Amino acid sequence: MSQPATRPETTVPPGGIVTQELPEPMSLRRMVGPGVVAVGIGLAAGEIVLWPYLTAIGGLGLLWLAFATLAVQFVINMEIERYTLATGQTAVAGFSRWWKGWGIIICLAGAFQYVWPGWATGGSTVFTYLVGGGDAVWITVAVLVVIGVLLSISKVIYRTVERVEIVKVALTLFFLAVVVVFVISAASWGEGAKETVVGFGQIPEGITFTLLLSAIGAAGAGGVHNLVLSNWIRDKRYGMGAHVPRLISPITGQEEASGADRYAFPQDEKNLDRWKTWWKRANVEHLFAFLLVCFVTITIMSLLAYDTLFGRDDLKSDTSFLRIEGDVLAAEVGTWLKLLFFAIAAVSLWAAAMGLLDVIGRVASDFLRRNYLATSTRWTEARLYLAVVWGEIVLGSVILLAGFTQPIGLLLVSTCAASVVTLLYSILLVRLNVKDLPAAIRMRGWRLGGMIVAIGFYGFFAIAMVV
Repeated sequence: MSQPATRPETTVPPGGIVTQELPEPMSLRRMVGPGVVAVGIGLAAGEIVLWPYLTAIGGLGLLWLAFATLAVQFVINMEIERYTLATGQTAVAGFSRWWKGWGIIICLAGAFQYVWPGWATGGSTVFTYLVGGGDAVWITVAVLVVIGVLLSISKVIYRTVERVEIVKVALTLFFLAVVVVFVISAASWGEGAKETVVGFGQIPEGITFTLLLSAIGAAGAGGVHNLVLSNWIRDKRYGMGAHVPRLISPITGQEEASGADRYAFPQDEKNLDRWKTWWKRANVEHLFAFLLVCFVTITIMSLLAYDTLFGRDDLKSDTSFLRIEGDVLAAEVGTWLKLLFFAIAAVSLWAAAMGLLDVIGRVASDFLRRNYLATSTRWTEARLYLAVVWGEIVLGSVILLAGFTQPIGLLLVSTCAASVVTLLYSILLVRLNVKDLPAAIRMRGWRLGGMIVAIGFYGFFAIAMVV
């Protein structure tokens, strides 16, 4: 495709609002993407490692928590999208208009959450199962470098991430279909339905609150991951995001000038009608591309772990349980399914690692550029993005080479942090979408009630873990 033209630098001061028409809504088919990226990155730690591990040691009694978490996340994610659809500004930038400290806290939380390369390490460990050996640490370092190169040479970075995650989701759904046909029994489906209904609100024996908080953070998206929906829908040209330049690689693409700090559209009949269409289609895209795919994946992967692992007394708190699961699949169905399982798991975890590096790169570069380096000709948003991505790669590699290589330990740290930061920005989102948007498009009604439930949900588990 042709390279987007460079846009003129805006003269609007920081914090200023530019009034523009809300663009004509694009078709639902063209809007598909951000939800797939979100689910593609999310289909990793939780669906392949943590939720199957919980099922293997505690049975199907926690499926209700996965479904509750996904429902809560749908409400949160759409409020993140609401703000950017209406203003073209990211949610983190919106928080930072009140106090820059919010942006600093979220960036630090994101760095802490994703500097632990648990996703990439898990993928490399499973890859050693596939090929019969190898040093998972050095494989992970090599994978991280390859990911960094791919992100660095992508002209429009979002497009690369979207394509990778779409392929990953398609491969995962193919594997799930195979599992349903060849492995999962009718009795397991019945047991899963029973435990979800009868066991609602109960916690199986052997599941700690730390594991619970980690599982919540790993169901679907979680933590700073959710917030980057703002950046992705902006690069996809949703709503007022169409007025904001995309993130272009400074190596292979022509960088675009910064856009205005924030946009608003006239509150007239034409623009409000467009808003209703944008909002409806954004909800539909996220409902099917994110919520439904997460729901299906967690369910089937948990049932697979239940059929192959539940009741065993030789499971350890590391990814070796995946090797045992693969051996059971080989014994019950055939070696081909074991190899397919390992291949899909490795690719899935590596693709998630790419997405998570993109997440922290986008959050940090957007915040730093708009709050501290707005007038810098050297440190553009794209250059900041690559600096952050490569900084994360170096730090992650150092952590691994220093000996902290246990994937489930790394994932527990990351996903617990995700749950706590989700609680923080859920509170901020309520203020943002009630106080800072025009009355006709602000959050209200059941959406506001849903956000209050989300705050209570994450707050309860965070406090319970501390206690």
